[in-house]
Amino acid sequence: MPALLVREIFYSIQGEASRAGLPCAFIRLQGCSLRCSWCDTPFAWDKNAKVESLEIEEILSRISSYRCRFVEVTGGEPLEQETCIPLLTRLCDEGYTTALETGGHVDIRNVDPRVIVILDVKCPGSGMEKRNLLSNLEYVKPSDEIKFVLKDRSDYEWARDFMRDNSIPAISRNILFAPAFGHLTPRTLAEWILADYLPVRLQLQIHKYIWGQNTKSV
Repeated sequence: MPALLVREIFYSIQGEASRAGLPCAFIRLQGCSLRCSWCDTPFAWDKNAKVESLEIEEILSRISSYRCRFVEVTGGEPLEQETCIPLLTRLCDEGYTTALETGGHVDIRNVDPRVIVILDVKCPGSGMEKRNLLSNLEYVKPSDEIKFVLKDRSDYEWARDFMRDNSIPAISRNILFAPAFGHLTPRTLAEWILADYLPVRLQLQIHKYIWGQNTKSV
């Protein structure tokens, strides 16, 4: 089984999604073919960057040192590496509560059903809207999470209509609307959500408020 290209493994506070605030061990895989305009991890784009190449057992060994039972696999785009699928299964087998952050352009059907999938739906402001793999919505479980990162009012209206047209509230009970950091203020987004009575969770990247927007490995 091929080794995984790993950018970093670290222990921090989960800054996003419905488990924000919990201690979490992160596995950040290297490589992503998307180029979202608001991306805060461009250092994880290049598949040819000089990073560690680790077997699954090596990754599990490092994770165990944090004594944390909540693990998130992120990127880059984790699913662009085929060995990510067996890594996720092994984490589940070892008893970890396992989350996967995915950009939504790679098929999720083979992801272990025990994994909490956090599926990003790309809005027009990202520049990657056409890369959304809409068939992924067929494989989202009620316990999974669907996230929209919003750059402006146009993105908000697009996401609101996408929710309606694709019956998103019937697919997942965890719908996240996140303001793109530095582009859209949380207050503005909160007011839009309340005005439209949307059944969504306002997501803030709390790690950026704790450590600053440019601090890595948090």
